[in-house]
Amino acid sequence: NQLTGPIPAELGNLSNLQGLSLSGNQLTGPIPPALGNLSNLQDLSLWRNQLTGPVPPALGNLSNLQELYLSGNQLTGPIPSALSSLTSLEVLSLNQNQLTGPVPAELGNLSNLQWLYLSGNQLTGPIPPELGNLSNLQWLSLSGNQLTGEIPAELGRLTNLTVLYLSGNQLTGCVPGSLRDVADNDFAELELPFCASQDPLITLYDANGDGAIDISELFSAIDDYFAGRIDISQLFGVIDLYFSGPTPTPRPTSTPQPTSPASPFVSLSAGGATPAG
Repeated sequence: NQLTGPIPAELGNLSNLQGLSLSGNQLTGPIPPALGNLSNLQDLSLWRNQLTGPVPPALGNLSNLQELYLSGNQLTGPIPSALSSLTSLEVLSLNQNQLTGPVPAELGNLSNLQWLYLSGNQLTGPIPPELGNLSNLQWLSLSGNQLTGEIPAELGRLTNLTVLYLSGNQLTGCVPGSLRDVADNDFAELELPFCASQDPLITLYDANGDGAIDISELFSAIDDYFAGRIDISQLFGVIDLYFSGPTPTPRPTSTPQPTSPASPFVSLSAGGATPAG
């Protein structure tokens, strides 16, 4: 539609209302805090208007709310931590606004959340490790903000995650290897390496006493790829140690960590059947 003007605060008197959709209009002014009185509301959609002002903390009173769409407006100020009270929430869409401040760590309490859209704002500070508690999360979009710091390893606990967008920020460090299998991502735009894993730790033994060890089965057991440490402290009878075979195409974002010369470990990041002897 092409509705104009403000959202009437009197809508907050509709105590039995379960869905309120005013999206795709030309509504202006602030979001009335009185909407927080709609205790039976399950779906609030106000996206793609010209709404201004803050996200009312009173929306945290909507205990039955499952979907909150406020994207594509001109909302300002911080994301209220009161939204963490929306324990039934499955979708939180605040992208394409002018929101500032940090991503509230309290959002990690939204145990039913499946989609979290915060991209295209002016959010600052680190990505809260608490987001790793969102066990049902499928889509996480934080791109196009001013976030800093490293990507929390805790995000690797999000086993249902299929989409992860983090580009357009000021992130540093490396991408946790546990996120490597997220199907839809923008890691290439981050220009950050994958974190070098210190696991698994493999100990080599010269079982036959002939000075030759075949570790080709090691690679076939883990997707033709291994990144970690190999303990050579038990190779008492081995005079020469070689890692040979076809040189694999390195994974461009993998950066093995060097070890101390005094350490009995060999750091290895390679692929393919690779014998050692």
